[in-house]
Amino acid sequence: MKIAQVTPLYEAVPPKLYGGTERVVAHLTDALVDLGHDVTLFASADAQTRARLIPVRDQAIRLDPAPLKSDLAAHLSMLGEVLDRADEFDVIHFHTDMIHFPLFRQCADKTITTLHGRLDMKDLPGVYARWSEFGLISISDDQRTPLHFANWKATVHHGMPGDQYRFSPKSEGYLAFLGRISPEKRPDRAIEIATKLGRRLKMAAKVDAADKRYWEETICPMVEGNPLIEFIGEIGDHQKSAFLGGADALLFPIDWPEPFGLVMIEAMACGTPVVAFRCGSTPEIIEDGATGFLVDTMEQAVAAADRVQLLDREAIRARFDLRFSATAMARRYLDVYGDLLARRPFAEAPLANVVTPLRPLDEERSFALIG
Repeated sequence: MKIAQVTPLYEAVPPKLYGGTERVVAHLTDALVDLGHDVTLFASADAQTRARLIPVRDQAIRLDPAPLKSDLAAHLSMLGEVLDRADEFDVIHFHTDMIHFPLFRQCADKTITTLHGRLDMKDLPGVYARWSEFGLISISDDQRTPLHFANWKATVHHGMPGDQYRFSPKSEGYLAFLGRISPEKRPDRAIEIATKLGRRLKMAAKVDAADKRYWEETICPMVEGNPLIEFIGEIGDHQKSAFLGGADALLFPIDWPEPFGLVMIEAMACGTPVVAFRCGSTPEIIEDGATGFLVDTMEQAVAAADRVQLLDREAIRARFDLRFSATAMARRYLDVYGDLLARRPFAEAPLANVVTPLRPLDEERSFALIG
């Protein structure tokens, strides 16, 4: 297939530091190339990819030092470039929420759109009802809840390359928190859990401008003067294996409908169990008692963090390899692309030489790979 991947421009592909969507796009794009497909990536010029790169901005927006910049203008320029080349592709895969809908109505049947964020916002239902011709992919079943009526085609969980994170058979005796310092991520819960257990907690997290007040007034006072808490700040991919692999457990004490939570599978890739609050997608990602523990209260969280050493780290890594590798993600998307092509007029769908080899059973179902 000739596939276009269209990414947001806020972070590099993959991100140099924090960033979820662009990281997933990077893994998906490379995995599709490895599976033999002709892939074009529309992204900023600092992208690192095995696909053909169409640079649409000199660098990603967030780390661009320019004091004045327009993210809307950058994305509209990119969409114009995609539209000019639309006839070159069998499938155009958007990761840009809904911004492309008005421009691509005439070729909506060759597009698929993965929604990466929360969907419980006031103005979203009207958008997805008005442009219902665009097929959508959710990254968890739970993500769909606010927009149950939308044109959902499949749920595809995120994946990442198995060799990106090193398996760590033994931890170094601390708990970990990785992500953003924000009210919905509940770093305060992580600090409270560690403090109640008398355990060290290492926190690797970014502080966005929007969350600066929360950091200064709520979290910083909990960190300062607490000898158990070490705040590291924002880290990149090259630091995550050591950080996550050295932890007894990753604490994921969220208090919002997290659509996926990439850090959970990053921890699993290192063999590190996850203690997660039962919220949003966590029951779909964490297998309670196998790859971590799902909890509903702080008391349960403290008890779970105290018994994570009972879990088998090798088994956790094996579950990651089965469920969340980049190849598994790419194959699921290929199924979606194949369905999309099959529904288009025969003359337009390049199905004459399709090969559908059988694959090994992936969890409870097997998927036909369209090559």
